[in-house]
Amino acid sequence: MSSKTILRLLALLLAVFSLSVPLFAQQDDAPSVAEAARRARQQKQEAAKPPHVIDNDAIAPSPAASAATPALAAPASDANSAKPSETGAASGGAPKSEADKAEEEKKKADIEALKQQIADKLAKVNLQQREIALTQDTYLSNPDHEHDKTGKEKLDSMQLDLTQLQAELTELQAKLAAVAPPSDEKTPESPKP
Repeated sequence: MSSKTILRLLALLLAVFSLSVPLFAQQDDAPSVAEAARRARQQKQEAAKPPHVIDNDAIAPSPAASAATPALAAPASDANSAKPSETGAASGGAPKSEADKAEEEKKKADIEALKQQIADKLAKVNLQQREIALTQDTYLSNPDHEHDKTGKEKLDSMQLDLTQLQAELTELQAKLAAVAPPSDEKTPESPKP
């Protein structure tokens, strides 16, 4: 082999080597297609999640905060003119007896149970009204509905059940009004027939 051929061969090898080094380095630095797909999927999932919004419905009012609000809103002159027995109790001089605390907790639990019963009964009333509307639509869509006695009986029976549910709801609301002191919270109202 001649020296020119050897030099050309060396130059060719040097050129190939110098071009291959950046390609190998580029492959190490560049992410793989699978890694890019994972990142894209993760970004898509993060973008799809709605942000958590805190509002009055998400925060339950604490009973201690609502009890403390009237005392904070009272003028300073009213606080100084309070009876000595009240100021002693407010400053922690005479704590409530265990029986009073237990009775108060029981009353709160009873009120919450009544509110839950009212909410459940209200849901049943709404469901019954919707079922009656569907049944009535089905009944009236029959061209011969005047002669459909079973459909009419079913509709009448459902209406009686609705009337009974509404009476029970009204009774529960009256019971809650008698037990619970008036507050800012609204109790669920019975739907209009």
